[in-house]
Amino acid sequence: MRLTRHAVLFVVLGVVAGCSGIKRNYVDRVAPRYSETAVARTSAHAGVDTLRIVSFNIKFAQQIDSTIAVLTTDPAMRDADIVLLQEMDEPGTKRIAEALGMSYVYYPAVLRSNTHRDFGNAVLTHWAIVEDAKIILPHNALFNGSQRIATATTVRVGDTPIRVYSAHLATFVNIWPGSRGDQLRAILADADKHPRVIIGGDMNNHSVGHIARDRGYIWTTEHGPRTTPLGRWDHIFLKGLALPDSAASGTVTNVHHASDHKAVWARAIRTP
Repeated sequence: MRLTRHAVLFVVLGVVAGCSGIKRNYVDRVAPRYSETAVARTSAHAGVDTLRIVSFNIKFAQQIDSTIAVLTTDPAMRDADIVLLQEMDEPGTKRIAEALGMSYVYYPAVLRSNTHRDFGNAVLTHWAIVEDAKIILPHNALFNGSQRIATATTVRVGDTPIRVYSAHLATFVNIWPGSRGDQLRAILADADKHPRVIIGGDMNNHSVGHIARDRGYIWTTEHGPRTTPLGRWDHIFLKGLALPDSAASGTVTNVHHASDHKAVWARAIRTP
């Protein structure tokens, strides 16, 4: 039987994914967990209604210095209130948070065998983090069994609690078609308990955004340039928050070699 070009590509990429392997899935829902608390913004800032959110997949947390440089100098990112990071380890997360003067919560999903480093998601913020959790997503990878997670936090902005998720869904070579939608639905199910929600991260797909929009979310990053060589895969979704204007989201296309992903951002207004 002759394989189609796409089938051959799928097999080759699957072998590559399988060879990269993992040493361990962190299946405990509360550990390992890493956090650090910076000086949170106070009631003097409580009247600030607009939040700037940034999501950035930093390839295996390799270029931390370049990441700090772009996060602190790019006009779209340097005044962020909430930063969502993917493909992180704890030392890289800590360095970025300290450079930005932010609190953070970081959960690793797996320990990778090729890098011997943790791999997971982080939420960084200037506001107080009052609760956090690790959401283990369904459908482990077909080739190496690795799991994906979302790091969830509840951030108190003034007197307003906002549920925030940093998510990293599986790649197209690691799960069956449709399974990525199930992963996003698992996050949405947790978010159902919260009236104000921010979900951001590497969705490894564009069309899953329709699932969030059908559940009442604003798909802030639907349009724009590719965030990876394969497509526009990095997104931010909002519920119970509003966009201040039609120019309230965008893509940072020059990330100064910090990652193979571009960063995305959005501005959100707190609503009564």
